[in-house]
Amino acid sequence: MTVRNIVKIDLDKCDGCGDCIVNCPEGALQIIDGKARVVKESYCDGLGACIGVCPLDAITLEKREAEDFDEEAVEKHMAETAAAAKKAAAELPMVSGGCPGSAMRNLQPTAAAESTSDAGPSQLSNWPVQLTLVPPGAPFLKEADLLLAADCAPFAMSDFHSRLLRGRPLVIGCPKLDDAQSYVEKLSAIIEQASPRSLTVVRMEVPCCGGLCQIVRAAIESAGRTVPVKEITVSVGGQIIAEESG
Repeated sequence: MTVRNIVKIDLDKCDGCGDCIVNCPEGALQIIDGKARVVKESYCDGLGACIGVCPLDAITLEKREAEDFDEEAVEKHMAETAAAAKKAAAELPMVSGGCPGSAMRNLQPTAAAESTSDAGPSQLSNWPVQLTLVPPGAPFLKEADLLLAADCAPFAMSDFHSRLLRGRPLVIGCPKLDDAQSYVEKLSAIIEQASPRSLTVVRMEVPCCGGLCQIVRAAIESAGRTVPVKEITVSVGGQIIAEESG
């Protein structure tokens, strides 16, 4: 133990956004109970790389007695973390650059006279909506009927708001372009902290979008909770072509 600089987190300010986690090169920080925390003092080098990325100025450095920084322990910790992430990602469906879901198609929008839906006012009840940005402890998630949608789904469905979004908080993500493992971890944290009543997954019909359902199953398993899940598949033409509860 020596007197040195080490990260200090103001838990009253921290909202669990996770920006500091991905910007800590040593992996010294984790989200625990909806707040960022130092998991082990010997992992923190006290240089404060995480400070500038905190949007709420919840992170500072303080000089106090702490465990010595252990570079070898950090290297081992990061290697183990990377191996665990690689293993989890390998269990999710891999999509090649030639994914058939990327093929271009010319779609004919439904003519106004033929439309049977009334879009009506926006039903969006929360912000942010991108899964990466949503804090697991956000009040709108608490015991809610959560809607997880693929990025493309609201654009394909003209009646997405009135048919699926009404009364549900929304989070969105893309299993093809985004980090699947980070989504598993974020969803697992949401399930643990918010205890949603149900989870509805809206995916597109393209094969790569099936990864969203895999992510949900992995997150539920990681959280060790039981959550009723409904999977809705939307065609590229904007029609619901399958609904499955599990």
